Amino acid sequence: MSDLELLTQSLARNVKRWRTERGFTLDALATRAGVSRGMLIQIEQARTNPSVGTVVKIGDALGVSITTLLDYESGPTVRIVPPEQVVRLWSTEQGSYSALLAGTEAPGPLEMWEWRLMPGDASASDPHPAGTIELLHVTQGTLTLVVDGVDHPVPAGHSASFEANAPHTYGNRGSEPVVMTMAISVPFDR
Repeated sequence: MSDLELLTQSLARNVKRWRTERGFTLDALATRAGVSRGMLIQIEQARTNPSVGTVVKIGDALGVSITTLLDYESGPTVRIVPPEQVVRLWSTEQGSYSALLAGTEAPGPLEMWEWRLMPGDASASDPHPAGTIELLHVTQGTLTLVVDGVDHPVPAGHSASFEANAPHTYGNRGSEPVVMTMAISVPFDR
């Protein structure tokens, strides 16, 4: 199979997969992307080689990258993130931090984080979009989770989940570090 045929087959498979995961009909995706329904049918049946502009429009409408649409690896995609590629997005001089461990696009953004909060430290978050869910598991210390002004103590060994469309804060009011793993799921905007 030539490289072009491989990419055409990959594009067909991935457009159909992402359209299905997003819950779009052919007509709905055509309208969002600004391409004809007929063009989408030809793409999903691997009967055409669309322009880069068309692929960009479809990717934007689905909320995925061109790389994702043209990914030709067969089988489940596995991405291993080595420790040196973990991204720290928040830290304090006392040693508190949050680190993005891994993320994916399906069906909307899904992220996994590692947090360390030193005694007395806290990190506040603005409300996320409606439908955003956060799950966390505390492995050390006692987290003080404040959601919409209400305190929720979460000791080591306990887990919590909450709708994150209200202001929330992760805090450590104890005398030992708090260590937790957290996952955030943000809904795809249809």
